[in-house]
Amino acid sequence: MNASDNTGLDGQTKGGAPAPSKFWSPLVHSLAPYIPGEQVSDGRLIKLNTNENPYPPSASVFAAIQETLGSDGERLRLYPDPTSLGLRQAAADLHGLSVNQVFAGNGSDEVLAFVFQTLLNQPAKGPVHFPDISYSFYPSYCRLYGVAHKTLALNDAFEIPLDALDEETAAVIFPNPNAPTGKALARTQIESFLSSHPETMVVVDEAYVDFGAESCVPLVDAHPNLLVTQSLSKSRALAGMRVGLAYGHASLIEALVRAKDSFNSYPVDRLAQVAARAALEDEAWLRHNVEKITASRDWLTSSLQQLGFQVLPSKANFVFARYLQTEGGAIEDRKGAALYQALKENGVLVRQFNRPRIEDFLRITVGSPSEVQAVVETLGRILKA
Repeated sequence: MNASDNTGLDGQTKGGAPAPSKFWSPLVHSLAPYIPGEQVSDGRLIKLNTNENPYPPSASVFAAIQETLGSDGERLRLYPDPTSLGLRQAAADLHGLSVNQVFAGNGSDEVLAFVFQTLLNQPAKGPVHFPDISYSFYPSYCRLYGVAHKTLALNDAFEIPLDALDEETAAVIFPNPNAPTGKALARTQIESFLSSHPETMVVVDEAYVDFGAESCVPLVDAHPNLLVTQSLSKSRALAGMRVGLAYGHASLIEALVRAKDSFNSYPVDRLAQVAARAALEDEAWLRHNVEKITASRDWLTSSLQQLGFQVLPSKANFVFARYLQTEGGAIEDRKGAALYQALKENGVLVRQFNRPRIEDFLRITVGSPSEVQAVVETLGRILKA
């Protein structure tokens, strides 16, 4: 990874990797792994590049962990429940589903890996479709598991045009809200697509749904072709615990269970299970946390616009913004890569992607009020300079 972390959405590395080994399999030579946002240990940097929650999780999470540990950590010598039953039951109760309609995995990335293996890999039916500007792990999964795929170009408003897919489409996956744009489809749009494409496997990746979008979990009973994935990393502030969920018909969940139990029977550890269950059961904390973050998002959006940025309407815990000139586009030192580097040199870390159509955008995580104020003030000084 290069110093600026300006990796493309296709996950291509930019150098610094060891030379290939003669012991590599042919598969390894073909892989271009996903590269996550830069993780730093420098506490002086304001870290707004990986969409982490700026606030600690619910106090009930800490209480659940402490109760599980006890006074001597005795339970840690035992394997966790391989089915994550208590966690799945809490998720099922939250959404009015049965427990066999819920799957739990080690972060939503692992859940999605099982999804690509078991539900989206349909060589006899056709490729899986996903947006050309979207979560950059999708093409990495396709390369790893040999999944044929096609991209669906976002329209000029950076929206996902589901109506461009015909009835013969084998499968489609997309985030809602989309990443890195933050734009969301209405649930009625997705429901209409599900009804008109009953033979199409549809996966809706809802990592950011709690920040203002409409969840499609209420649709799973009526649509056997729908699977919804969610994460506890963002709105529940459990990125360090790595817990992801999937909701769908029991037959779809069984496919994921078969893949899990052929790979790792114990993917969710004991502490993560109790922490996630406690987080799901504290809806009051969730509402309060989301209100704080969306208020900061609205202030950040307005402030960036006043500085001359175009900011896409976001339903996530980040904004996607680019600086605009009144004539002729952004000058060189105000383009995405230059602003990214200038911010980093001034102690603020955001994300920028070297990809056509979006290379001038910055993805800025919504931090605490003091953090979003700092990024706006820093950008103001950079632009004046």
